[in-house]
Amino acid sequence: MAKANILLVFLCSLGLLLLGGVEVEGNPNYRDALQKSFLFFQGQRSGKLPANQKVSWRSNSGLSDGSLDHVDLTGGYYDAGDNVKFNFPMAFTTTMLSWGTLEYGKRMGPQLQEARAAIRWATDYLLKCANSKPGKLYVGVGDPNVDHKCWERPEDMDTVRTVYSVSSSNPGSDVAGETAAALAAASLVFRRVDPKYSRLLLQTARKVMAFAIQYRGAYSDSLGSAVCPFYCSYSGYKDELLWGAAWLFRATNDAYYYNFLKTLGADDQPDIFSWDNKYAGAHVLLSRMALLGKDKNFEQFKQEAESFMCRILPNSPYSTTQYTQGGLMYKLPESNLQYVTSITFLLTTYGKYMKAKKQTFNCGSLFVTPKSLIGLAKRQVDYILGENPIKMSYMVGFGRNFPKRIHHRGSSLPSLAKHPQSIGCDGGFQPYFYSSNPNPNILVGAIVGGPNQNDGFPDDRSDYSHSEPSTYITAALVGPLAYFSH
Repeated sequence: MAKANILLVFLCSLGLLLLGGVEVEGNPNYRDALQKSFLFFQGQRSGKLPANQKVSWRSNSGLSDGSLDHVDLTGGYYDAGDNVKFNFPMAFTTTMLSWGTLEYGKRMGPQLQEARAAIRWATDYLLKCANSKPGKLYVGVGDPNVDHKCWERPEDMDTVRTVYSVSSSNPGSDVAGETAAALAAASLVFRRVDPKYSRLLLQTARKVMAFAIQYRGAYSDSLGSAVCPFYCSYSGYKDELLWGAAWLFRATNDAYYYNFLKTLGADDQPDIFSWDNKYAGAHVLLSRMALLGKDKNFEQFKQEAESFMCRILPNSPYSTTQYTQGGLMYKLPESNLQYVTSITFLLTTYGKYMKAKKQTFNCGSLFVTPKSLIGLAKRQVDYILGENPIKMSYMVGFGRNFPKRIHHRGSSLPSLAKHPQSIGCDGGFQPYFYSSNPNPNILVGAIVGGPNQNDGFPDDRSDYSHSEPSTYITAALVGPLAYFSH
């Protein structure tokens, strides 16, 4: 009988290992998803790849980036399924990876090292962008209008690698404020493990933030079609000034940043959080001082954070958020999961702060506990990882059923090892883009735009609103995945 029990346990364990996406009690395997999410960032790398690169179907690319302006702007990440480096969403990606590491690093185990590597790949590039030429902040490489007409591997890029920047005469307070936030947040990640690098990050963050404050203006106005409609600053730049100052205050404890953010006046009260609109993130970040530090000076931000949660919770009388029949938060039809992952990060983090101090609040008649927020966050994470009406995991390479035809150039074209000949600008469309075959390279850890409002997903490469992954979708989920994996 004992031998039979041992055999049964062994077979059950083997079954769990083979599934690779499920843990005990039917929960998704959050730890596996966390590990996979860091592989995704390796798949998005631009520049000279390191010897320990695990995503082996990718090779060096963009090695002359910056040369048109006689500077070195190699490195960083391609934002999504194209071969452009847009610094506005890349900096947000970096801020969210850093915030996730600061809040949940202790729960990451061996993945903490991978988190730091993912952050550093971005910050090394952002430092070049901020320090290469006095009075200039570089904010992107590659002409998106030209790049988007091509379907070619990053390793084969033959499009012009135009360099874009902001300056005192062409300001960009939004992209500068976000860059400052990213560098300041990352400086906290490296403070103990690499103090010298941390000091450089913080010193540069201060400089970039000073530029954002002194020369006010939206980068969309300065750069036009180079960033719009791709990453236009629709919400203006005040939210990035608030966000940047909030991160610099957390990194320095310098009253200058607190006093500055108080001068910004009344904030918008959004029901969204994204690479464009940072108000809700700043409110949750600053509410930490009121909740954990019991500092009454930050009470306003605590109230604003709670007001945001009341707009998100499905049973709240103030809710402005739709949910699909399957339970997914549904904000906008294009790349909806970017909002789901970012808002899920705020739900998890604010819930964590509340739990630490046994706090509750009310949305009218609805009594809200930490469990209300964390429970909703978990339902969103579980939906993304396959607990949904069509049993589709929206993280590539996770679980049994995941998107196979993602809108991503490198993933959909054969690797250099399989196809050493160059594939030109137009060369990738007919045999690969329009093919109904699954992508030859699995971009493990990528989270796509997600299902439609009816919980459906066609898995169609040309349907970029639903099938394109991006760095900021996965970056925002890293924190919640670490939290639930513990």
